[in-house]
Amino acid sequence: MMTIIIDGKELAKKVRSNLKIECEELRKKGIKSKLAVIMIGDDPASKVYVRNKSRACEDVGIEYEEHLLNSSITQKELIDLIKKLNEDKTINGILLQSPIPSNLDINEAFRTIVPEKDVDGFNPVNVGKLVLNQDTFVSCTPYGIMKMFEEYNIDLTGKNVVILGRSNIVGKPLIHCCLNKNATVTTCHSKTQNIKEITSKADILISAIGKANFVTEDMVKENAVIIDVGINRKDDGKITGDVDFESVKEKASYITPVPGGVGPMTVAMLMNNVIKATRRQNGMID
Repeated sequence: MMTIIIDGKELAKKVRSNLKIECEELRKKGIKSKLAVIMIGDDPASKVYVRNKSRACEDVGIEYEEHLLNSSITQKELIDLIKKLNEDKTINGILLQSPIPSNLDINEAFRTIVPEKDVDGFNPVNVGKLVLNQDTFVSCTPYGIMKMFEEYNIDLTGKNVVILGRSNIVGKPLIHCCLNKNATVTTCHSKTQNIKEITSKADILISAIGKANFVTEDMVKENAVIIDVGINRKDDGKITGDVDFESVKEKASYITPVPGGVGPMTVAMLMNNVIKATRRQNGMID
């Protein structure tokens, strides 16, 4: 059986071209869509992500506003800015790029972004709605992964899904996304024992731990679906995932590459959430 490489780049292009049409239709009705991004400090990886988001906005037709803040900013200044953006009727989506300096409280910041503009899906109200399987803004990386499953007709019903990593950004929301599709979900993390024993029983294995080539061929079940969320920079500057792609792909039925897999889908689903927010704020319920 031939392994199918899940092409996140191509799928993201398709999602974005559909959103472009939607954006144009909104504009014809006099409705503009706008995203505000807050970035604190000058983390190099964050700079790359923010640049990718601004390019995607330009491509889709979403207006883009950037707030680059000094790392010496106070919590009050950050909260005041978020409140100002909450009240600004021209802004449809607000995104706070993480990580932020450790002296600032990111959870308070996420709580302050109003749920209807929380296009990253981190406000506790939206997280709660996801847990309850209600319509909401889903965190963009898990949402992108679910979109891949949909596109490639990978049915999660009754499947044994193993997720490596329990971060608030990927692991935890992904648990509920998969449960909502009737999967049986196991989560492994730094305190988990006998990881190999657990991963080798997975029908679908999703790795989001940020350890280069952690998942090796002996950890994977024959014909498993492998989703690699990891982005790790090697000493030679090359990007690699959490999965040892070359050896694992021989056993997998489907696998995502790094780069070109989950990454482009994360940005595409952010664009999707901004358009969704714009429609809702203008009384257009899908």
